[in-house]
Amino acid sequence: MDELLTRGVDQIIGQAELEQAIASGRHLRIKFGVDPTRPDLHIGHAVALRKLRQFQDMGHTVIFLIGDYTTKIGDPSGKSKTRPMLTDDEIATHVKTYLDQVGLILDVKKAEIRYNSEWLSKLTFGDLISLASNVSVAQTIEREDFKNRLESGQELSLHEILYPLMQAYDSVALEADMEFGGTDQLFNLMAGRALQKKLGQKPQIVFTCELLVGLDGIKKMSKSLDNYVGVTDTPLDMYGKIMSLPDNMIASYYRLTTEIGLEVIDELVKTLAGGANPRDSKASLARETVRIYHGDKAALKAEADWNATFRDKQGPTAEQIEEIKLTGKDNILIDFLVAAEIIPSRTEVRRLISSNGIKVDGETVSDENQDLSGGEMIQVGKRRFFKLKK
Repeated sequence: MDELLTRGVDQIIGQAELEQAIASGRHLRIKFGVDPTRPDLHIGHAVALRKLRQFQDMGHTVIFLIGDYTTKIGDPSGKSKTRPMLTDDEIATHVKTYLDQVGLILDVKKAEIRYNSEWLSKLTFGDLISLASNVSVAQTIEREDFKNRLESGQELSLHEILYPLMQAYDSVALEADMEFGGTDQLFNLMAGRALQKKLGQKPQIVFTCELLVGLDGIKKMSKSLDNYVGVTDTPLDMYGKIMSLPDNMIASYYRLTTEIGLEVIDELVKTLAGGANPRDSKASLARETVRIYHGDKAALKAEADWNATFRDKQGPTAEQIEEIKLTGKDNILIDFLVAAEIIPSRTEVRRLISSNGIKVDGETVSDENQDLSGGEMIQVGKRRFFKLKK
């Protein structure tokens, strides 16, 4: 139980109650909410999900709450500006991928899958006023990200201030015994605890997990920052992304994203401090990461393909190369990359060119308007290869 309550854990509010529940065998209702603002989960989300699976295996009920209603606002936590609102169709598409992907970690058959539109969409304006009477404005705007935006003159919309109240009411509606979240969610989780108490429920235990720093080694893992490893990335992409990890992040990734024993990780830290080659430890981490999501066979193949392409400089294998037909309309490089949906926008093409991130037939591209005639090999980033067919 020691590792259950310490590994990857930042803070537990109500730890004595949690330990008592575990010791007595009392089963808890554990809430974990996600707003489907993007279509995919990444291994940063998996830090909490893997911990939840441990509680699930002990017999506790995990409530995987999909914030299909709160997504219309967007969680303002850690944001310096108002998030764009998503359409219902966008949210529905993202929800489907979340449900498919969460099953890679949680036992979905044993989980309680809920949507907060079940209760939030039914609240009247009078209900909202009644709920809001339980929350202090002064306390809300003291929240660090809100305070920073107000002090810097950035816009802070009223609907964003309501977000913590909506998430708190989720805990009331679900009668949650415990809520999971990242360290950036502490304000929202504590709001749920406070609202439950005011409305006569037993306050939920608050359980925060450490945030996984992204591949840039600076900011938390995020798809919007393109510093992520997706749980559905191909084995080769997953392997290659882990191999690009800064050396000083190796140990924390072992600790937060795998189930390798802490004593093994401690020994790893000692060997790295003693001058061991970090590449070997990183390769083992990359192999283990792929194994978790794709299996042993895929992990070994991803390693062999990556070594052949990048370590041994043999070039990409046939399986790594995607063939795309070149049409007469899009024979200018920038037009082709966007039209073929290889790169999402012309701005992103220019950014990659400026950072030497695009090659044609092995030569680094400097001209976005380079002509294409068919037959070229285009490399985007380190791991994506495309062969143009006439």
